[in-house]
Amino acid sequence: MTKPAEVGTATTGRVSSEERTLNELLEIQQAAFLRDGIPDVRTRIDRINRLQALLLDNTDEITEALNADFGTRPADLSIAADVAGCMIDLTHQRRSVEKWMKETNVAKFQGLLGFKQRLRHDPLGVVGIMGPWNFPLQLTIVPAGSAFAAGNRVLMRPSSVTAKTTAVIAKHAPDYFSIEELAVVTSKHGGGSDFAKLKVDHMFFTGSPEVGASVAQEAAKNLVPVTLELGGKNPAIVDPETDIAKAAKFLADARMVNGGQVCLCPDYVFVPESKVGEFSDKVIERWRKNFPTIARNPEYTSTVNEKNYTRIVGLIDDAVELGATKRQAIPAGESLPDADARKIPPTLLTDVKAGMKIEEDEVFGPVLTVYPYRDISEAIDQINAHPHPLTLYWVGDDNENLARVADRTRSGSISGNDFALHLVSGHLPFGGVGRSGMGNYHGEFGFETFSHARAVTVSSMPLSFAELMAPPYTSRDKKMTEVQMKVWRRWNAKSFKRNAKR
Repeated sequence: MTKPAEVGTATTGRVSSEERTLNELLEIQQAAFLRDGIPDVRTRIDRINRLQALLLDNTDEITEALNADFGTRPADLSIAADVAGCMIDLTHQRRSVEKWMKETNVAKFQGLLGFKQRLRHDPLGVVGIMGPWNFPLQLTIVPAGSAFAAGNRVLMRPSSVTAKTTAVIAKHAPDYFSIEELAVVTSKHGGGSDFAKLKVDHMFFTGSPEVGASVAQEAAKNLVPVTLELGGKNPAIVDPETDIAKAAKFLADARMVNGGQVCLCPDYVFVPESKVGEFSDKVIERWRKNFPTIARNPEYTSTVNEKNYTRIVGLIDDAVELGATKRQAIPAGESLPDADARKIPPTLLTDVKAGMKIEEDEVFGPVLTVYPYRDISEAIDQINAHPHPLTLYWVGDDNENLARVADRTRSGSISGNDFALHLVSGHLPFGGVGRSGMGNYHGEFGFETFSHARAVTVSSMPLSFAELMAPPYTSRDKKMTEVQMKVWRRWNAKSFKRNAKR
């Protein structure tokens, strides 16, 4: 174990990451990792403490930067998601790391026979973290905390789309960390593709499936393992017995978190055919109540940039041109969508069919598509016709219908009756499956993602496997092989019999 960190300040003086090239930063961290060895628990906790302090001490400046990056983003949301939202997992990492990092004694009975088996949880070295723009701090700081808990150094690249927020973190990070521990990479170091080429020990990426695929390709050239936290069109199913007003209220609210710019927002919803009209009315009613004004409403999050604004408006227009029905919650006297403010009104679409772009593309904006169903199997089949989503929303009781949906679909998670509750649990993983992601983190899952499970065996047995498996093979060796095969065949036959009686 290395010596404990000098608490509270960077140990080699205040050096900005922007004073070094990308490759120099990597080399500095690699050299420091080899020099200091595996950090002890005090060092790991200290790093997590300083990561929390970096956000807590600079909250006002961070929220102002986020508002400037988006155009309009409420401070309460920024604090809840990108500052306070990080504290849950960071605190869990800090409190649990001492237990997680301990070497584990396994197969204790075999140890008594002379076959000792231990499992180490070793750090990987240097972890590269690439974040997205929608929650530029939460989705970089939280994995960085997991990487610190596991004993690693971190190269962190927040999104260049939210450049003002990245600049705040890059400016203040040297007050809390040596670049040997944490280096904030900005657009001055090059693009995301340059970062993806780094020969780090693990690459962690959050963003779109398209960019994630390119990151994985670059990492593969260096045999760098990757964790990909991607997006996807998240479906919701409203159970036939559910109170439709409650369902509409929940899904209307969940769709509008961060202006719909969340990888976990519901994208489309299946409603019992006889209740589609009532559901649609209640959603529009909820949106009108929540947003009596939009154009100058500081609590209504703008679409982050012109590119995404144009894309979302284009998806709506394409659907309408091809026969979809559009309903929008536009306050009286306001002209929306507004290209200058990049504000799109909450939009509900029905009669959406195959061939419309919105059928395939993740909206990532304030648009909810509603489909009717007569039997839940119809919803299941349509969900399975698309790539696996990051989460699947269920609105209803924890009943047989939910079990049926869970058994017959695949998704990163299932969220019942509320928005993304698994994010606040230290005991559940966060991650996708298939096109929505690869690997997971949060809690101990994050610690394991950035650790190497390293097997250690020590033998004092009188029997040597090396001798048994190397020639020459004696008559004793052959007899032992014959005995093994008889035993395994007998056990296999018994297993068939036991299984047949289940």
